Amino acid sequence: MFRLWAKEFKSNRMIRDMVVENPSTELSRTKKIFAALDEICYEFDLSKPIWLEHNIEEFQRIDKTRFQKDNFIDAIDFDYLEIHVIEEDWE
Repeated sequence: MFRLWAKEFKSNRMIRDMVVENPSTELSRTKKIFAALDEICYEFDLSKPIWLEHNIEEFQRIDKTRFQKDNFIDAIDFDYLEIHVIEEDWE
């Protein structure tokens, strides 16, 4: 089971969150992450964030990253979107 937790923050307070689960064993980890991010953006009505170099490095290092206003083409009404892998099976 793969689970990704997404949280929107504004003024250091979480304003909404969701967990996306993907039980598929056929998809690669990267595809699971992008599929989960697509689902999150759809649910939160956001454009897809742009992965900058520091996002990639941070996510590879600690399975967590923050997308701030520089990561979005459209204006956002929150400070940042944080994604975090909370469960991952290595089968």
